Amino acid sequence: MAGLLSFLDTLLATVRDVLPIALILFGFQFLVLRKPLSNLPQILIGFLFVLLGLAFFLQGLEQALFPLGKLMARQLTAPEFLGTGGATDWSHYFWVYLFAFAIGFATTIAEPSLIAVAIKANQVSGGAVGTWGLRIAVAFGVAVGIALGAYRIVTGTPLHYYIIAGYIMVIAQTLFCPKTIIALAYDSGGVTTSTVTVPLVAALGLGLSTNIPGRNPLLDGFGLIAFASLFPIISVMGYAQISEWVAHRSLTRAGHSHGE
Repeated sequence: MAGLLSFLDTLLATVRDVLPIALILFGFQFLVLRKPLSNLPQILIGFLFVLLGLAFFLQGLEQALFPLGKLMARQLTAPEFLGTGGATDWSHYFWVYLFAFAIGFATTIAEPSLIAVAIKANQVSGGAVGTWGLRIAVAFGVAVGIALGAYRIVTGTPLHYYIIAGYIMVIAQTLFCPKTIIALAYDSGGVTTSTVTVPLVAALGLGLSTNIPGRNPLLDGFGLIAFASLFPIISVMGYAQISEWVAHRSLTRAGHSHGE
């Protein structure tokens, strides 16, 4: 019964959140465009599915993903697991970095928004941008970013050092990267911070900062999502640069062979 009441509260909150969106869409349709909707029943059913889906998703976050992320962080930083007797430095948290890398890669591969962008990029580019190639490049960037972010929490180093250095690298890559991939690379950094990745990453950061001695959840627990947004830009542009270099090298070799 308590679970049902909790779900109903979540559903009502979701209705309140989605209602302004519906009012704007229908308001523009009927008051500005002044045209009727030919498939109104289908749209209303779709909105109902959205409401139910969001409510179930939010309920799942509270009951599963947030607690699971914090639990994993607590277990991986427990002194009995580390076997250090309480004295630890950054090198003792190898499994934390590995878990952060793995969860960053896995959640990004499963991210619906990234799948949608990868499919559209493949269609628009006529197949030049591979769906799986883009997804793996983005997932690798997120994985590296989350692992590095976990290292930052463990060591307690300031967040802005990493972010400033990362964006300097992004600017440098932008100057030399193929122009056709730049906008897609920047968008790839945004689509990673969505429904699947954010809850687990946020829970992991808060869990680590809560359980590692000397860390403040408010100061150190946040920031992993910034890493998840930044490093995919670097990895996608790097993927494009490597692909361009490989293609150029292949053409050069083919030219030499033809000349001989």
